[in-house]
Amino acid sequence: MSHQYKAETTSDARTIFQQGGEMGQLMRAYDWENHPLGNPGHWPQSLKANIRLLLNSGFPMFIWWSNGLYAFHNDAYLPALGQKHPSALGASARNIWAEIWNEVGGVAEAILAGGKPFYAEGLLLYLERKGFKEETYWTFSYSPAFDDEGQAAGVFCACSEETSTILGQRRLKALKDISDALPQIQGLNQACQTTCDILAQNQSDIPFSQIYLLNRTETEVTLLGQSGKVPVQMAEVMVLEEHEVQSQWPFSEVQHSKKSLVLEDLQAFGFPAHQNGSEVGPKQAIILPIFRPGQDQLIGFFVSGISPQLEYDTDYRNFHDLLAGQIATSISSVQTREEAARQQAELRDLFNQAPVAICILRGPLHVVELANPGICELWGKKQEDVLRKPILEALPEVKDQGIKELLDGVYTTGIPYVNNELAVLLERNGKLEPVYVSFVYHPMRDAQGTIIGVIAVAVGINEQVEARQQIEVKNRELLAINADLDNFVYSASHDLKAPISNIEGLVETLVELLPHEIQQQEVVQRVLKLMHASVNRFKRAVADLTEVAKIQWEAGEDITSIDLPEVVADVQLDFENMINSTGARVETHFAPDSSVKFSAQNVRSIVYNLFSNALKYRSPDRTPEIKITTEITPGYLILSVSDNGLGLKSEDKGKVFSMFKRLHDHVEGTGIGLYIVKRIVENAGGKIELETEHDQGSTFRVFFKRQKAEVSVMK
Repeated sequence: MSHQYKAETTSDARTIFQQGGEMGQLMRAYDWENHPLGNPGHWPQSLKANIRLLLNSGFPMFIWWSNGLYAFHNDAYLPALGQKHPSALGASARNIWAEIWNEVGGVAEAILAGGKPFYAEGLLLYLERKGFKEETYWTFSYSPAFDDEGQAAGVFCACSEETSTILGQRRLKALKDISDALPQIQGLNQACQTTCDILAQNQSDIPFSQIYLLNRTETEVTLLGQSGKVPVQMAEVMVLEEHEVQSQWPFSEVQHSKKSLVLEDLQAFGFPAHQNGSEVGPKQAIILPIFRPGQDQLIGFFVSGISPQLEYDTDYRNFHDLLAGQIATSISSVQTREEAARQQAELRDLFNQAPVAICILRGPLHVVELANPGICELWGKKQEDVLRKPILEALPEVKDQGIKELLDGVYTTGIPYVNNELAVLLERNGKLEPVYVSFVYHPMRDAQGTIIGVIAVAVGINEQVEARQQIEVKNRELLAINADLDNFVYSASHDLKAPISNIEGLVETLVELLPHEIQQQEVVQRVLKLMHASVNRFKRAVADLTEVAKIQWEAGEDITSIDLPEVVADVQLDFENMINSTGARVETHFAPDSSVKFSAQNVRSIVYNLFSNALKYRSPDRTPEIKITTEITPGYLILSVSDNGLGLKSEDKGKVFSMFKRLHDHVEGTGIGLYIVKRIVENAGGKIELETEHDQGSTFRVFFKRQKAEVSVMK
């Protein structure tokens, strides 16, 4: 009897749960014998019929049967269950949907007690089907499921999840609201904050938002918009560094990757995990790069919280991408308007405040369309007297001075005209006065490239012309004075030789006449030594003055092709003893063809002075190192002499080439060597430069001017 019963129930289960996909298979395998509903063979025919109906339907359906509200559902309903599947089969709806029983339980209980059917459209329900309390929306109907006697013995439901549709509509509205607000936005700050204010109306998708924009150098971001609750320690201005502060947004990482970055744990950024014993706020956020539309140029970052009650799926991510794109469009549009307004303002400022005279002349008659204060002052006219008049009507005095002909040439050919100093007779105070101007006439074209006028930019240079004329007079006077000074130095260097020779002879005579015992006295020896030293210094000074004189008197003489490496080697032999005694290291590197057309004596004087200074002004704390190189550039052969010696303070750099100026007194010298070098080089059309650092060393660079023939040989 028992075996026959089991066989019978097994047969009934196959019949009831035939087909039905996955749920049909699970129902066939379910242990109904140990379930409160018992063997399916004992179930009411109405229940069996309803189960067969829902198992073979492609629309989501379920039945909660008996006072226990035991659940039956089809394959189409499985997405609604999520992680509750497969344990939901045969379980009580009170347990399956405990998290929403306050919302739906009363309705089900009422229907079971004979109440009316219930219908809801787009009802919000927070389901715990994916491991968190999820925001979902449903359209469904609850109706009674009858037993064989026609009594309400359960609840039948046909339902449809509307979450994707409602979220899509909500997100589309946010995008549309931002787009609609764009025409009313005036500034960049307003654009960012208005966007965040609109997003604040959709906190279900955007719990919080921030918009940071990059500076021009892309090294710093500034917060310009924010909504929702964000920890106060988030800085409004952040410097983008490779190693950023841990509690600040990792913008550098997004800047380098140019890809969105999802932050999985907001607690690391100061967001609270719990408040009053319950979870609060988002746990995740995303940082999206904002690119200039249609370009790869990064202009900022959009930070958005991710709802803890929604799965961060493809639709959610696409919404964020669309938001970043919409923000980029808004920002770029505002920036474009701001830039256009800025350019217009700058143009007005340029016309009205520029230190140059500007006017726009339109058409073949050159009608004055715009005249800034500068051009009106230059013309000696008021603005209202020249605007909207042809140039010859506004300035009738220029009729026969060729001005209109120049304008006609630019207007018809499109070739700009430039004049650096033109004398024009203009009417001032009732009489014609010469006015010197430098100006440019440039064709003005429309969008199709057709010439429609001429833009004139001019500068009155009366003062400059007068100043130049005065300078020319002064230069002639200075040339005469310099010639007299050179004559004086030349004469003095020769005239002083005789007196110093006489003094030297008198000292020698004095020594001869002094008794031997007096000469040996210490005080006499000291005085004689000082006298000899003074005479020698005087002789060296006279010799240096002679060299200075020779620079002028012998300019242009002894010019030949000089091989610099040979001169350097020859001078180095002169200092061989000092190089050996100091242990100095000399390194040379010469470019090919390091030769110049120059005075052999003067080249040797230049190299000798620079080499001597490098050795004399060595540091006592290190071994002297001297590096001599040449470099060929267009127009010059550059000789560089570098050392690691005492160097100079920055404030003394300009004094080193002065006559009789000595900045280190621990070695002998007259302080005239570098003055001579500078005069020699500059007289030959070259120049000398100095780079120096106190206690680090100096580098002198001598620029020997190369003749055109030498430069052409290089090419």
